[in-house]
Parts: sequence; structure tokens; C-alpha cells
Amino acid sequence: MANFSANDVKELRERTGAGMMDCKRALEEADGDVEKAVVLLRERGLAAAARKAGRDAREGTVASYIHPGGRVGVLIEVNCETDFVARTDEFQRLVRDLAMQVAGLAPRYVDVERIPEADLAAKREALLGDETTAKKPEHLRPQIVEGQLRKWYAEVCLLEQPFRDTDRTVRDIVTEAVAKIGENIRVRRFTRYALGEEL
Repeated sequence: MANFSANDVKELRERTGAGMMDCKRALEEADGDVEKAVVLLRERGLAAAARKAGRDAREGTVASYIHPGGRVGVLIEVNCETDFVARTDEFQRLVRDLAMQVAGLAPRYVDVERIPEADLAAKREALLGDETTAKKPEHLRPQIVEGQLRKWYAEVCLLEQPFRDTDRTVRDIVTEAVAKIGENIRVRRFTRYALGEEL
């Protein structure tokens, strides 16, 4: 029998948002180690989120965020499976966090799959044509370009960006929300407006 207290279960529940019995089972499997239990619950949540990824998400909300000072604004559409979930505080908080991310870091695309082929080809050409890359041995250039593309994705794709200067990406935050809420969640689209930007 694992050695843990009700306070350990409560702490684990507050940290992960998992149900009371799930927290208790995770602590039993982790022999009372809260950190191991967090990892177990996260892995289970990621597995549950992967199962839900194929489900239809046609409900949700379109939300707006205006940064203080009125110089930057965002419209974002985030979908879920039911209108019930769309109205919950947890879902609304996620949407607001996503809108603030768009306002602050100005991504251009939702994810890598939605980068237009022409934009991706142009970026790849620019990276291949860079004089630093051109000086490298020819057999290494494709690997160098792929590494630079991954860095570029983290700048221009919302789901690839680091969330609030943490080691988690926005995709991780959405996946955790899927596991916690129990429904598929998708960022469908967004538009960012900045006062005085080029049209």
C-alpha cells in the first residue's frame, strides 16, 4: 500500500485538474510520489486527448481580445464538441489565453499544416540560399534547413509557440485542456490587428 495522505490527493488534483479517484489511483501506482503521479496523469491525459482528436468539433466560440491601450486586437475562433463546454469558464479561459498569445507573439498561422505551400517553399529557398548555409558541406544543408525551419515554425505557428515563456508549447496547453475538459478542442482561425500596420 502506497504511503500518501488526503492532502497529497488534493495537491495532485489542484495541479492536474484530474478527478479525485484518478489522482488516488495515480498516487497508488507512483507509490505516493506526487511528481511521478503528475507524469502518469499527464501521459494518460495525452493518450485520452489523442483518442479525441478525430472527433468532430463544430461548437465553440469566437472571442475578441483588445490589448490595453487599444493598439492590438485579436479575433479568434476556437471549436469544441458541445455548446455546453463552450460556455464553461475553463473553456473561456483557454480561449482568452490563446487570444492573448496571438496578441503578444503575432503568429501568422495556426499550425504547420496550415502554412501555404508557396510560403513554405519560399522560406525553404531563402534558408538554402543563405550564405551561412551555403558555406556548409552540401550533404549537411538539408538537415540545417530543417532545423532552421523548426525554429521558424515556433515563431510563426501559434500551436508551436512557447506558452508564456514556459517549456510548454501552446499545443501542450490545448492538449491538456482536451484531457481535462474531455472534448476535442481545435483552434480554427484567428486574425490579429495592430494599429498602423501595413495593409
